[in-house]
Amino acid sequence: MAAVLLLPLGIVLGLYVFIYYNFIRGRQCKSDSSLTGKTVIVTGANVGIGKMTALDMAKRGARVVLACRVKETGEAAAYDIRSLSGNNQVLFMKLDLASIASIKSFCKTFLSSEPRLDILINNAGIEGKGKTEDGFNLVFGVNHLGHFLLTHLLLDRLMQCTPSRIVVLASSAHKRGRIDFKNLNPSGETWMEILQAYCDSKLANVLFARELANQLQGTDVTCYAVHPGVVLTNLARGFPYWLQVLFFPFAWIMLKTPVDGAQTSIYCAVQEGIEMYSGRYFANCQVQQVKPHARDDAVAKKLWEVSEDLLGLTK
Repeated sequence: MAAVLLLPLGIVLGLYVFIYYNFIRGRQCKSDSSLTGKTVIVTGANVGIGKMTALDMAKRGARVVLACRVKETGEAAAYDIRSLSGNNQVLFMKLDLASIASIKSFCKTFLSSEPRLDILINNAGIEGKGKTEDGFNLVFGVNHLGHFLLTHLLLDRLMQCTPSRIVVLASSAHKRGRIDFKNLNPSGETWMEILQAYCDSKLANVLFARELANQLQGTDVTCYAVHPGVVLTNLARGFPYWLQVLFFPFAWIMLKTPVDGAQTSIYCAVQEGIEMYSGRYFANCQVQQVKPHARDDAVAKKLWEVSEDLLGLTK
């Protein structure tokens, strides 16, 4: 009887492995570039894609700063990464992207204590309702404005350590995004509004990378927007509990692992020869064309200017 049950179970398991490795997992970063002597910041590196990205950077010999909101999980992740990589140059620094004061404090601490910054990976993201400490829509405030300000404050150090790179974690959700300059700060209370705000913020990420590349022409700093794939992370922690329970069994089976989801971020951080694609959108470890609304330079430039105004950078 047991043998009869094991046969179909083995077939199902074998079929799942075949489907995952051929259709879900995606390409892997094959670069063996060393990062010895270089410094990397990864935001949201305490869990998921960010943690796996930081682990890869540490294995390549980089000094890695885990920029995270929660001290306990950030320090635990740093300990894990040091143990797994054998690299003791992995440290936690507190950063809350929902707080302008926290972002400024992080940058002040980093710039006064770390002489180098070679790679900035804007990985952290959120889906949830509410406002930031400064009154912005939480999703737009963290996913776009927080990283916009962080990049702005660290850009001089990146320019001092060229060639350097900036990786912005976007998403294919940008396809359903829209930039409504009359309503950049929606209430975002229902989960449908939260989903739309997330799509809008991911479009903002793609446009930010595009305009940043335009601003950086003539320098040796390059930037890339990245779609990690659909990955099993805790990103949906802001959703209603019933929806998380309903979604989890499907997610556990059909979504990428964080290790596989980190591959395109890693690729854009270390792969040689992609500098000509600065400002472009990458998925599955290769550059991809985006729809017209995601490569509208006029909208990208206006979003940059509006973001500066919202953050008080033009005063």
